[in-house]
Amino acid sequence: MKTHYFDRDSLPLAGELLAKGALVAFPTETVYGLGANALSQEAVQRIFSAKGRPSDNPLIVHISKSEDLATLVRAVSPVAQKLMDRFWPGPLTLVFPKTDAVPDVVTAGLDSVAVRMPEHPWALELLEHAGVPVAAPSANRSGTPSATTWEAVRDDLDGRVEGIVCGPPTDIGLESTVVDTTGLHPRVLRPGKVSYEELMKVCSDIEPYRGSEIVSESTIGNHEGSSPHAPNSPGLRHRHYQPIARVRIVLHPGSTPPKKTCYIGIEPPPPATGYMACCLVRTLDEYARVLFDFFRHADRLGADQIECQQVPEIGLGTALMDRLQRASMSSD
Repeated sequence: MKTHYFDRDSLPLAGELLAKGALVAFPTETVYGLGANALSQEAVQRIFSAKGRPSDNPLIVHISKSEDLATLVRAVSPVAQKLMDRFWPGPLTLVFPKTDAVPDVVTAGLDSVAVRMPEHPWALELLEHAGVPVAAPSANRSGTPSATTWEAVRDDLDGRVEGIVCGPPTDIGLESTVVDTTGLHPRVLRPGKVSYEELMKVCSDIEPYRGSEIVSESTIGNHEGSSPHAPNSPGLRHRHYQPIARVRIVLHPGSTPPKKTCYIGIEPPPPATGYMACCLVRTLDEYARVLFDFFRHADRLGADQIECQQVPEIGLGTALMDRLQRASMSSD
């Protein structure tokens, strides 16, 4: 398959491809997404083939305006409306009861659908040109670090998708926060840029994220007609974000790290410690923005290990530690 590359001026062509059932990767403020017409079962099924992604993992549907919800969701609760009013467009995904128009392949057979309105201008423009809601997981091969640059998308998906939009690097670098609004109380299913502390200001009864279990009772959706073991948010069942190199979470950089080890963190290592590469960040925002790209850089260097400095699980730190813990799962 030949992959076509698009700049901002050619977004109308990319949108036309999406509307016709093609797969197109595009930038958002969180990570790059791999999009397909969310109302076409055949188009969405191709996402799983291109990514090598398990089909029991639900996808997020992206829209450009609130009016698009009418096709996708049966009801918008008062709490969901409050969250939309405060955080849309932006890096917050909300889970709603779905309509019959949403194919089961999008929701992994669940009776709910995850929806987000991105704030990235290229993404919104592309969605407008497509004229359809777009299902889009991260634009990378399943299980690898999410793509935060179009070059990373090319490395993973060239020849596997019809189009890649060559936009700027993503601003946030971590996937969106996911909140389930279908229950008695809203609950955080996946942490992201929109923190629990920010959500609490809008919904004081929101339930916090329960931790980075691959599957747990607290993250399992058990809707009528669905599998009793199907999570109703992306990124809850299967291991994610892992580079080839082993990931270790450390309190401080080492003074004598093993050979072929890279390091990322806020605290600088002692002089002449022998790291293959170091990525020093000043803030949690910067840490999140560069993390997945540094994972890929370490793999290109042939690193055996990446040491990642632990951060407090407050605000964005909750999302950062979730991604680090998941990336290190196969190593522990």
